Amino acid sequence: MSETAKTSTLPGIALFVAAVCLFPFMDATAKYLSAEYHVAQIVWARYTFHLIVVAALLRGSLVKYMRSRNLRLQGLRTVLMIGATFLFFTALRFIPLANAIAINFLAPLLVVTFSVPLLKEKVEPVRWLAVAVGFGAVLLIIRPGVEGFQWASLLVVCSASCYALYQLVTRRLSTVDHPFTTLFYSGIGGFLVFSIWAPFEWRDPTPAAWLLMVMMGLIGGLSHYFLIRAFAYAPASVLAPFNYGTIVVGTAIGYVWFGNFPDQWAIAGTVILIVSGLSLAWREARAGMTARRAATKLASQTGEGRNPR
Repeated sequence: MSETAKTSTLPGIALFVAAVCLFPFMDATAKYLSAEYHVAQIVWARYTFHLIVVAALLRGSLVKYMRSRNLRLQGLRTVLMIGATFLFFTALRFIPLANAIAINFLAPLLVVTFSVPLLKEKVEPVRWLAVAVGFGAVLLIIRPGVEGFQWASLLVVCSASCYALYQLVTRRLSTVDHPFTTLFYSGIGGFLVFSIWAPFEWRDPTPAAWLLMVMMGLIGGLSHYFLIRAFAYAPASVLAPFNYGTIVVGTAIGYVWFGNFPDQWAIAGTVILIVSGLSLAWREARAGMTARRAATKLASQTGEGRNPR
């Protein structure tokens, strides 16, 4: 990669790091609010103020980005995102923030697993080994059947499954809809669903709780916007390793705000999970680089890509 190319990815890395560092603050706010308010009300706030942020950011272009070429797929993605958020926020009420964030990193491993039956992709043995090690790491964090096991950890596993499927659907949508269209539908879907549910579980928030709910939605909307902008500057293979900054920030917030710190087993499982995820990201990057080189070589041999004039 040339020096110019390296420099051009820096804004993408900066935006991506900002997003992954903001997400734990949103999760911590949801955890704090869940002690007093129903999860449906919290998720309503998350999506309502997310939608307001998106509308403000897109402004005059909002009507343009409301048009989707595949509403059915957008609907499926929205349902999966709502499921992932609701399950994760519910689990946060019962388990430490750092543990929940770590278990949620099962999602990239599940993407590989689900891509075989759903996308008919071929996965080489080395990648299956990374997935198996990652699953073992999650079991080390959860420790089912032993003292200290928390059933809510299984909610995070379900959330990670929804998130993995959500990523696969997002991959499909990226070929038909603009990212801002997908960002808009993420907000409007959650807003509509929980606007129906939340009134039945409503408890009037205090001024401080309202402020936290607004902040949570703003963080959610801005973080997703930062992610979209980040991928415009840098490829996923470059950004993937920075994902794990979320665990570091989440652990720090969990300790400072809630007084929770992972035990030695959770730390060991988290480290193994990170290594498994990074190995998958590295292999994806290598595969992508090999494919680009092959395409470039083929183009040079056939004359494709040359200026006909």
